Amino acid sequence: MTKIPVDVDLLFETSWEVCNKVGGIYTVLSTKAKNLQKVYKDKVIFIGPDVWSPSNPSPYFIESSTILKSWRTSVELPQGVAVRVGRWDVPGKPIAVLVSFDGMYAVKDELYKKMWEHFGVDSLHAYGDYDEACAFSHAAALVVESLYKHLAADSHKVIAHFDEWTTGMGLLLTKLNCPEVATVFTTHATSIGRSICGNGKPLYDYLKGYNGDQMAGELNMQSKHSLEKAAATQADCFTTVSEITAIECEQLLDRRPDVVTPNGFEPTFVPAKTKFKTCRHAARQSLLETASALTGKQFGDDTFIVATSGRCEYRNKGIDLYLDTMNRLRATGVNHRVLSFVMVPAWCDKAREDLTEAIAKRNFSGLENPVITHTIHNFDHDPIYNRIRSLGFGVSESDNVTVIYVPCYLNGNDGVFNLSYYQLLIGLDATVFPSYYEPWGYTPLESIAFGVPTVTTSLSGFGQWILHGFTDSFETSGVNVVERSDSNYDAVVDSISRSLSFLISSDGSVRELISRQAMATAAKANWSLFIDYYYEAFDIAFAHARQRNQEK
Repeated sequence: MTKIPVDVDLLFETSWEVCNKVGGIYTVLSTKAKNLQKVYKDKVIFIGPDVWSPSNPSPYFIESSTILKSWRTSVELPQGVAVRVGRWDVPGKPIAVLVSFDGMYAVKDELYKKMWEHFGVDSLHAYGDYDEACAFSHAAALVVESLYKHLAADSHKVIAHFDEWTTGMGLLLTKLNCPEVATVFTTHATSIGRSICGNGKPLYDYLKGYNGDQMAGELNMQSKHSLEKAAATQADCFTTVSEITAIECEQLLDRRPDVVTPNGFEPTFVPAKTKFKTCRHAARQSLLETASALTGKQFGDDTFIVATSGRCEYRNKGIDLYLDTMNRLRATGVNHRVLSFVMVPAWCDKAREDLTEAIAKRNFSGLENPVITHTIHNFDHDPIYNRIRSLGFGVSESDNVTVIYVPCYLNGNDGVFNLSYYQLLIGLDATVFPSYYEPWGYTPLESIAFGVPTVTTSLSGFGQWILHGFTDSFETSGVNVVERSDSNYDAVVDSISRSLSFLISSDGSVRELISRQAMATAAKANWSLFIDYYYEAFDIAFAHARQRNQEK
């Protein structure tokens, strides 16, 4: 049942990924924006970091000289903090404020002292991106305070929503400086949970035995964990994106999220039916021609194209398992051309000149090192590249399974494909996301939205959503969820290999059915349905804010 939208006078949402595409949170916010804008119009203001320059402008930001003009002409911000106002160039085109924050580094010690005294945040062990995140969220909190006082002073219908530990300082400062504002904090993945997995420790078998504070000390994560835990504790409403992460939060952050807010998708990203076949054909041609130019092999129209993608987290995202699955598939003697892509951004240098020249001249005789499309700065140390080579891919021309590494952001300007990820995704026959640590899992949801069947695991939030709401099979949902644990790696490799063999051997009518079922499943995750969870979160935030203000 659709929930009635909560009445708000002003809704802020702050994230490092506003107009700044880094990972999955960008997809969450940019696709959610249309529904928020539809309900709240320009009462929604997204706040992100101004990490851009005239020579490297944000491709997602449209600056405006008229939006919030009265505020911009009167706002007083500290030296070294400045704002640019415009619209985020995504469906809904919400207002976006980009904040530069260099001036905040000079006062970070004062900020850290205040956060220790009021909330017990331990910034003593800070390193890496901690200072940068806190400088940004400090500046963002000043912008929230200024806009609140300018646009909705004394209103008790204002919400400030902060995403991830990187904005935790902003939430805590907002609570101190603007107690009337209701705060929401969303952790999309706990910093300590991700660190446990990234360090090769078993998370799931031993979760109930882990203490978040103790593990933070062991893994040198004290500051990030302390900040995230304080934000989760102090927020008027604490949310996360899946039940599997809610359990993790309760154990490691000592607070059960008030609401689980699963991540939806915006169907406007999918081409209309009249353009679908044309777009799919163009994507396949680009993928097949690139592979032929690299390898010298001939890939016909019936080539089965599969891919994995996402952030470069070799173990957490299951990239290691994906490559071993390709090796297992090859070992089974599959009697069909299989073209397998690893679309994972790395420390990319540039498009290979020999490859771009071969594509331009339609020279399909093959190149040296036929397993990678771009040069990278760290060939010797890149785990994906080295695993591909150690498995022997790119050596035998007779292999029916070909693996190609695409180590760049597919933003439409990569130099080889010059198509965006979505423009290439539509050309695939299947995707595989065998995640070990995946609080939600946008990539499999994106895949089925384009009618591309996907394989994921029971350790992803999306996989759990499928298991609890659908029949787990390609023919009924377009999704195959493989059971994964801390100790069944080889079984997962075998299971996914068999799943792909099934798809490869299926005839056209079965594949068309699976594609339709995939799209039907994705439609049940549209933001028009999932936005209701946010209305519930806003309700809870307002109730808790009223209560704590009355208790003062």
